[in-house]
Amino acid sequence: MSLVVLGIASSTVFGLLNLRVETTVESFLPEGDPSVSRLEEHAEGFGGNPVVVVLESEEPGHLLLGDKQLEKLMKLEGSLSRVPDVATVYGPGTVMNQLAISSQNLLASLSGTRDGLRARAEAEARNRNESESAVRAAGDAATADFDRRYGTLLVRGLPGGLPTTKNPNFVKNVIFDETGKPRARWHFVVPKENSVAVLVRPREGMDEAATQRLVSGVRDAVGGAGLSTSKVTVTGVPVITSALTAEATAEIPLLAGLAALVILLRFLLASPGSSLFRKLWPLLAAVIGSALTLAGFGLAGVPISFGAAALLPLLMGIGSSFPLYLAASANRRRVLVVSAASAVAFGSLVVSPLPFVRQLGLALGVGVLLTVAVTLFIGRRIGLGPNVEEPVRQAVRSPQRPGVRWSALGCLAAVAVLGWASLATLDVRANPEDVAQGLPELENARYAEQTLGSSGEVSIVLRGQDVRSPQALDWMFKAQDATVSRYGDQIRPILTAPDLLKFLGDHPSPEQVSAGLQLLPPYLTSAVFSPDGRQAVMTFGLKFQDLERQTALLAEMRAALPPPPGATQVDVVGLPVSAARAYELISQHRYLDNLVGIGAAGLVLFFGLRSRRDALRAMAAAALATGWTIAGLWLVGEPLSPLTIALGSLATVTACEFTVLLADEHRHRGVALKRVVGWACATSVVGYLALVPSKIVLLRDFGITLAVTVLLSYLAALAVVRLGPSSAPEKNTVTADEVRGADTELSEVVS
Repeated sequence: MSLVVLGIASSTVFGLLNLRVETTVESFLPEGDPSVSRLEEHAEGFGGNPVVVVLESEEPGHLLLGDKQLEKLMKLEGSLSRVPDVATVYGPGTVMNQLAISSQNLLASLSGTRDGLRARAEAEARNRNESESAVRAAGDAATADFDRRYGTLLVRGLPGGLPTTKNPNFVKNVIFDETGKPRARWHFVVPKENSVAVLVRPREGMDEAATQRLVSGVRDAVGGAGLSTSKVTVTGVPVITSALTAEATAEIPLLAGLAALVILLRFLLASPGSSLFRKLWPLLAAVIGSALTLAGFGLAGVPISFGAAALLPLLMGIGSSFPLYLAASANRRRVLVVSAASAVAFGSLVVSPLPFVRQLGLALGVGVLLTVAVTLFIGRRIGLGPNVEEPVRQAVRSPQRPGVRWSALGCLAAVAVLGWASLATLDVRANPEDVAQGLPELENARYAEQTLGSSGEVSIVLRGQDVRSPQALDWMFKAQDATVSRYGDQIRPILTAPDLLKFLGDHPSPEQVSAGLQLLPPYLTSAVFSPDGRQAVMTFGLKFQDLERQTALLAEMRAALPPPPGATQVDVVGLPVSAARAYELISQHRYLDNLVGIGAAGLVLFFGLRSRRDALRAMAAAALATGWTIAGLWLVGEPLSPLTIALGSLATVTACEFTVLLADEHRHRGVALKRVVGWACATSVVGYLALVPSKIVLLRDFGITLAVTVLLSYLAALAVVRLGPSSAPEKNTVTADEVRGADTELSEVVS
């Protein structure tokens, strides 16, 4: 046995050392949903959500027109493109460099064409044996038509002189209009006169370690660029998720240590007459069970999300109650059934469409079972068990008028019904970026939004055999006009084919479209067309807003798009689209998510307990506690989150425990469980409140909400036990022989 314990301990340490915390944006999106699949496919072809670098200067245009600033900017963008896992970089330096090269190529092509026309005309004149003056006249005549067609165009198109990045007039003319404002087509890299933006798009499917390396590499490159800036902001979805992971990783030991310290003080103060080990063994069992749970993730090589910061305080708060129950109750079978019901209630969170919620629910359920197993193992080895010296006798109840009991219970039930009814009206905070509330990186994102005019991206994707045809291009013009004309105050173009090919005018021919694409640098055309010409992408920016309004906006935008031409198909993809889908799913299933935990735990109690009435009482207490909590949230105007939207499942954990054990206490005064349940309630509350110091607002609100839910679960358990219909005791006495028999049964279960 010692070797087994040593092996488990070694594996636990190894698993904990290999545990990884990883918060990717996919963990906040509905896994397997078509919107997420399309987002991943889009990222594979055009890059993922970008790291956005916003550079600001005191003087307008300084970063583009100042001494050697554009040169340094181009070097920075080159350095960023070499950072590992970068798919592509879009910035004003590279844009200007590519446009200058394309312009030079165009000039060379035009010059070569003009020289060819003159050479051919002069050669033909010489072949006719004409004079030198006639030869020159033939050459002039051959180029006159060319000069009339293209000369004016060149003069009008290149008023700044030679197309080179070293020519400030050329840069100024390309980027800025006559009033000095950035031209609309370049807003995605030059949003304002005194600011520029660089978009670093990563490859698809990066894990958290790669994301952190990417963000660190971007920061290092920007810091060493030597640009004259007044402010630098590095933001974007990868930056936010990386910061969330770093914060969660740092908070795991801090919050767990705080929870352990407070629970330790609670046990030391609660049992002044007991030995030190008897005081601490419930906490020890919970800590071991929690460590085994986390070690399981490490051994399996499965990273755990930022919810790991909440896992340890919750398990220690809830898990340390079961050793108390097992030590105080002579009927251990009831405690084991209750622990199984609690694990099932936690595990019912797997019905959530969001991976990080499912993972947290699964970890909590497994953690409860492991904590109970550790408790049984320790109790069996050192002889800790229930005290059966006190005779058990049936409770003597003071007479109560049934009318008063039923009236009080009816009033409490009415409040719960109102709470359940208000569940459909509560807002849900399900945006992945909302999870990072409280972190400086989210504030940086909101600041950058003021400069860029948007904080998220959504793309209209047209798919077909050839989306570079005039018909497809005409549809894209109409689609962009429909989107901007109706929702221009909320959505603005970032990079689209209509903006790049606007110079072609209306109804261009296939030859003109092909020629126009050849004139533009591939650096830009590859951002709007796939290499095989089967996908065209129009990228738009959105502002931070309430997710419910954003969902409605995206639905209206999709409906406003004109029918796609021919056999093409149109999709709207992007993180906001997938976040809206997550909001839609959890909003549609909010009643199911709350009821499934109550129902699942009730079934375990119904088949596991000898008293079916206790199972019904526990379900009633869970329903009451859930309704009261929801009513409180509705009164204070607090929205639901992906964690608290399944309050019913979470309230069931403590409501079942309290109700079943208080029912025992109510029937058998000799089984002194009321005090134990009260302390268990306090311990659970302490575990949840240990999340309050977290900088992650979602976790902090989660802890406060569930602390209140635990208190209401205790009150609900008292209400259904004291005010509900009484039941006959299961047994009038419990003898030491029966306890020894129960211990034998439990030993078999453990082995």
